[in-house]
Amino acid sequence: MSGLLVAGTTSDAGKSAVTAGLCRALARRGVRVAPFKAQNMSNNSMVCRGPDGTGVEIGRAQWVQALAARTTPEAAMNPVLLKPASDHRSHVVLMGKPWGEVASSSWCAGRRALAEAACRAFDALAARYDVVVAEGAGSPAEINLRAGDYVNMGLARHAGLPTIVVGDIDRGGVFAAFLGTVALLAAEDQALVAGFVVNKFRGDSDLLAPGLRDLERVTGRRVYGTLPWHPDLWLDSEDALDLQGRRAAGTGARRVAVVRLPRISNFTDVDALGLEPDLDVVFASDPRALDDADLIVLPGTRATIADLAWLRARDLDRALLVHVAAGKPLLGICGGFQMLGRVIRDPYGIEGPGGQVTEVEGLGLLDVETAFSPHKVLRLPRGEGLGVPASGYEIHHGRITRGDTAEEFLGGARDGPVFGTMWHGSLEGDALREAFLRETLGLAPSGSCFLAARERRLDLLGDLVERHLDVDALLNLARHGCPPTLPFLAPGAP
Repeated sequence: MSGLLVAGTTSDAGKSAVTAGLCRALARRGVRVAPFKAQNMSNNSMVCRGPDGTGVEIGRAQWVQALAARTTPEAAMNPVLLKPASDHRSHVVLMGKPWGEVASSSWCAGRRALAEAACRAFDALAARYDVVVAEGAGSPAEINLRAGDYVNMGLARHAGLPTIVVGDIDRGGVFAAFLGTVALLAAEDQALVAGFVVNKFRGDSDLLAPGLRDLERVTGRRVYGTLPWHPDLWLDSEDALDLQGRRAAGTGARRVAVVRLPRISNFTDVDALGLEPDLDVVFASDPRALDDADLIVLPGTRATIADLAWLRARDLDRALLVHVAAGKPLLGICGGFQMLGRVIRDPYGIEGPGGQVTEVEGLGLLDVETAFSPHKVLRLPRGEGLGVPASGYEIHHGRITRGDTAEEFLGGARDGPVFGTMWHGSLEGDALREAFLRETLGLAPSGSCFLAARERRLDLLGDLVERHLDVDALLNLARHGCPPTLPFLAPGAP
């Protein structure tokens, strides 16, 4: 089988971007390439269609990487998806469908079954594609996790995958991170690490060159290239780390404030607003930051009831009520929409710790009630909203009942300036986004095309990979494996 593992020195080193860029570069060469991530931990997910026509759920990053590879996204590309519901509890999605819930304290119990499923998924992709580009998670040098690892070197050992390690030089310390990552691996894992990719470099490459030569000399492994930092390199994010100081846009005259919920999910819903030249989109968790917003978005969340309590504890509920009382528009998406209703019921303990049954009062801005069901809805709806065609995707346990005063809106409800929808991704539709901004803010159509913008960014990423990485050498590595003479670096795994 032909494949490559893209590992990293840390989380957010750039593994997802490098994987997507390699997928686009190889696809341009006529290589049938597929992305893969054995296990992802993210509340940013996407629905795609399964072989039986029903919806399946995968990590958003793997969905975008499939687009970069110019292939159809499928559950096998992200066989295990962990969706954190709290600091110590995650919901598990296996091959696109709900599998159960795990606590961090009992994670080891079900890990073998998940690992076996992940390896089967990789093998199935490898049998159908010329090359599989697998993305690792975190760092392969997490020595406390090695025994049960099936995402990094565990996968590499299973499939004999040559591995490149990506390091973020913008953070500083990248040479120590590269050396330390390899030196903490067991000998059998070190034999699979072929070299390195430096990411997010700014400045004079001549100043970097001596360090790269020394790294190659000390490790006996080559540097496959240095990717520059690029200000316009936007990709669908999967990690809440990306929300640190995040702005979806910067200079527009109308301000959009997105409430940064603690367990925010699918915050890529607002990326399309960031393309609009008249909008300045910011994420905010302070009620004062909502005071001058022209539009507020209450996004999705993996823990609606807990995040509603957080909202109230920070006095953000008052800020929302004041905003609506002034006639300003408010959009709730999925969990955010459910908060806007009259009541939220959890009769099966879907969100409650230990299955605790809960019922809470909502914000009362929409005449709807929500009841959580054990059955998870995974759907790709199409319809009409504000007089134009609309589409999106649904990922939820909530069942909505509209009252007499609530007007239907994209699987949700509307009452005056307050909109609520169960459809993620609806704003990515240009016609719906233009109609919504015209209705709520009086904006004329800008002519922005979200799908074209995403494709341009993927092409830009492919261009950077082609220009700055040795793609021929990486393709040869994927096809033929690591050279047999890679040296061992002491001390190895403890």
